[in-house]
Amino acid sequence: MPSQHPEEIGYGHVIESYVTRTYSGLPRYLVLNSGRFLGPRGWHTTRFTRHLIADAAAINDEELEALLGYEWRSRLTAGWLIGVDRRERFRERIGDLLLTSESCFSGGAYCFALARFGTHADAEILTAYLDRYLPRTDLHYDQPAALGALLRLDALLGTHHADRFTGPDGLWDEWVTGVGRLGYPSHIPAEQRRWADLRCEFANGWTRP
Repeated sequence: MPSQHPEEIGYGHVIESYVTRTYSGLPRYLVLNSGRFLGPRGWHTTRFTRHLIADAAAINDEELEALLGYEWRSRLTAGWLIGVDRRERFRERIGDLLLTSESCFSGGAYCFALARFGTHADAEILTAYLDRYLPRTDLHYDQPAALGALLRLDALLGTHHADRFTGPDGLWDEWVTGVGRLGYPSHIPAEQRRWADLRCEFANGWTRP
């Protein structure tokens, strides 16, 4: 999927309006990527959260498409806005972006959005991603975020999609061992589920049901 600057399609304003707007000196995309607003020290009550919720409701689909068609900062931000507002009509679009994994960092936002949608279709996308990328023990992409989101959906839906990945001698352990040789830290499934829950409960606490 070729990258296209929003200016080229008449949406140049979306970068400043939604992606690089600053909070305590940090651009929104960086705050989203760090997860610092999920902590207990007051980020929940700052203008960052209020603006994120407001922008998720106000941004139109064309602006979201402009963000998704650009680079990782824009795509990460779009994924969060889509997830916060539960724009399920973007399911196929972000599923395609997740599965192709063209850019860094943004995949975690797609996983958040799929976890927020909370349906069997979303679990199927996450399962397809793990089927494709867990065998790649030479790649550390968004496997932890995808597993965390899938574990959350399994709990909500009463399904067991993640079991075949996390069982004894499953693909998850093989992947963790493989990327561990590349210097990446170990990833515990329960911890990935906790992060998925933190992100979704944050959104649940500030947005309409």
